[in-house]
Amino acid sequence: MNDKPIVAIMYDFDKTLCTANMQNYSFIPSIGKTPDEFWSKCNELGKAERMDSILAYMYLTIQVCKENKIHLCRELLTKSGKDIVFYPGVLEWFDRVNRYGDELGVKVEHYVISSGMKEIIEGSSISDKFKEIFACEFCYDENGNAVWPKTAVNYTNKTQFVYRINKGVLDVSNDDDLNRSMPDDSKRVPFSNMIYIGDGLSDVPCMKMMKAYGGVAIAVYQNENKKKVSELLEKERVDFIFPADYGKESEIDKTMKNILCKMAIADKLSLETERQLKEINH
Repeated sequence: MNDKPIVAIMYDFDKTLCTANMQNYSFIPSIGKTPDEFWSKCNELGKAERMDSILAYMYLTIQVCKENKIHLCRELLTKSGKDIVFYPGVLEWFDRVNRYGDELGVKVEHYVISSGMKEIIEGSSISDKFKEIFACEFCYDENGNAVWPKTAVNYTNKTQFVYRINKGVLDVSNDDDLNRSMPDDSKRVPFSNMIYIGDGLSDVPCMKMMKAYGGVAIAVYQNENKKKVSELLEKERVDFIFPADYGKESEIDKTMKNILCKMAIADKLSLETERQLKEINH
């Protein structure tokens, strides 16, 4: 059993770790559409049917593949993960942060909470860096064809996965333990040891959780969306904003080290209080 304090860093994926929607790089072209065509049709479908936008894109993915006689299987999706383009420094980021956490005496865990496709993320070069990937996923029939959404992660239900990490209930089918009352001091990862990194309005529910419960919310930006991200800071929806550069000694790298230091110190002080209380009670 790990007796170190745990810090959970949670990431949105699209435009947070990679430069575009993960489907855009090669998956959507592989099924005979351009990204603009595909997402435009998703928006039309969602509005016409008053449909959740995430379910709309998953439904349309299945329909387009049927129309074009494409076998929509797990392998097709995971294969496209190899073409994802990440921001500078992302590939080295996780090991660097983990090492720094070790130096401080804390265990850092990384999680994805994304409305993108889990299968595509699993095919990417960084999939093994995450303790768990919470993202949209298909259910497959006996022939390996995608037939139904197995998990759909929209912008508001992202928050349930923050609770799962908090309680250590990572199995998405286990709602009983997720909803069971649990004392704060028995939860696996305290909210005060959580960091959420996203890129925009779709991440606001999770960012607001961090702000409300003592965690840290960070937004990253490319030059073209700096204004929108700046508004998140001005409206106090995030604690920090940074350019999407995860390189060594980048702005986010230096601040992440400071955040980890603060969390490590807070844990040590809390443990000292507990030790003194035990002495008094004995």
